[in-house]
Amino acid sequence: MSSPNPIASPVRASNDPGPVRVIAVASGKGGVGKTSVSVNLAMSLQNAGQRTLLLDTDLGLANVDVMLGLSPRFTLSDVFAGRCELADTLLEGPNGLLVVPAASGKRHMTELTPAQHVGLVHAFSQLDVPVDVMIIDNAAGISDSVLTFCQAAQDVIVVVCDEPASVTDAYALIKVLSRERGVTRVQVLANQVGHPSEGRQLYDKLERVTAKFLDVTMNYLGAIPRDEWLRRAIQRQEAVVDAFPAAPASMAFREIAKRAEKWQTPNGPRGHVEFFMERLIPTTRSATA
Repeated sequence: MSSPNPIASPVRASNDPGPVRVIAVASGKGGVGKTSVSVNLAMSLQNAGQRTLLLDTDLGLANVDVMLGLSPRFTLSDVFAGRCELADTLLEGPNGLLVVPAASGKRHMTELTPAQHVGLVHAFSQLDVPVDVMIIDNAAGISDSVLTFCQAAQDVIVVVCDEPASVTDAYALIKVLSRERGVTRVQVLANQVGHPSEGRQLYDKLERVTAKFLDVTMNYLGAIPRDEWLRRAIQRQEAVVDAFPAAPASMAFREIAKRAEKWQTPNGPRGHVEFFMERLIPTTRSATA
């Protein structure tokens, strides 16, 4: 594995950094390629000139650092144990991508309280780094941590694949996010599809039941094809967009990143738990001055 490059003393890009666009990647079911989506979306945004931070919040089975060939000195587990500050966990990954790693095999990290999850969200207000966008790689399912981190983001991407349980569990996740956390907008990304039409069919199936029972605005973000080059990139511990830029999956990830770049940056706090809250407040004041 490559050696980590800790960011010892983060420096602001300016005295008043702008708001950070926060995108949470989630799935109802495990095994749909959610972490691969998070890694390659983050790397595509970084390569496009967006200063990007990738946060691993799969608190018990983290693997973002493994997928990028990084060896962290500190993880979120050390933060909660009081051994370091959040800033001490920052690694510089390929092409300048910033990574905050979680721990793997630490069962106590899956038993954190809701207050501790909210505390982690608030800790990012003190993280003094120049970042334009943050991608959150969540655990699969509907645990409190997933719900809190999705609620604290501006956009939620739900990853589905062509398995009945994937669509059923994705609906369950969206239902809980809507009814318990007030999430009203969801982006759907189909992964590992054999044909582009397959992705649209998966979305249509999910959208039909969602429109019938939930007050949620759904949007089809696109599809990532089943791609042997993606598997090879994972074996090499690299993002496919870097290892094999011409691969079909790489082209699809870059297209998804272009669409995500067009999403509106938050123009102020929404009145509940949010990442980088302090960066939203000055924007509101200046807009109303």
